[in-house]
Amino acid sequence: MKVKNNLRILMAQHKMNIQDVHERTGLSRTTISKLYNETSTTIGFDTIYQLCKLFDCDVSELLFLNDEESE
Repeated sequence: MKVKNNLRILMAQHKMNIQDVHERTGLSRTTISKLYNETSTTIGFDTIYQLCKLFDCDVSELLFLNDEESE
């Protein structure tokens, strides 16, 4: 199993780009970019909080478990 994220989908639904998310959350562009491109290996609680607050979503709408074998 692997933890995946829906940041790309949430950003598209809210018509936001990486710069928009950066400006509205104060998170670094690098952090947002790594999550967007799913190259991040860790995510901090503050990052999760800021993104959930921005998109008015629950953690389960941002992060999910994915069985790598089904890809």
